[in-house]
Amino acid sequence: MKRKTTCCFTGHRPNKLPWGNNESDPRCADLKARLGAALETAYADGYRHFLCGMALGCDLYFCEAVLDLRDRYGDVTVEAAVPCEEQSARWRERDRNRYFALLERCDYETLVQHHYTAGCMQRRDRYMVDRSQRIIAAYDGRTLGGTMYTLTYALRQGLETVILDL
Repeated sequence: MKRKTTCCFTGHRPNKLPWGNNESDPRCADLKARLGAALETAYADGYRHFLCGMALGCDLYFCEAVLDLRDRYGDVTVEAAVPCEEQSARWRERDRNRYFALLERCDYETLVQHHYTAGCMQRRDRYMVDRSQRIIAAYDGRTLGGTMYTLTYALRQGLETVILDL
């Protein structure tokens, strides 16, 4: 895939979202709408390949939104960047079912490494950033955590940045 037409995503997991796992919360619906709009803008700007880290929460919202975009525009591709084989092993059954259903619909699946290590999530994040020209971030301004790490790395790498405030 060409970096200049690739967009990746970073965002918080449910434990850091104001609505937690309650996706019927109006704030979650608002974020999903803004995410859809950011993807429409990315498409209008020439982005066709989208990378997703497949974590619970915002990553899965992003994946679903890109799959919707692909349904409307046939030239969109979705790549799941999976940090390790065990990513979903300890999740609740309904979350694993959602995850695997989304993986099946992705055009590409990249396994960054086979087994979990302390740094595998950051390695996945660097993989996505290093192959992208733009990053969309659902971010609440926290100064610690994976979303901040990924966004900081993306800024250092010179990516175009779209921040969706939480």
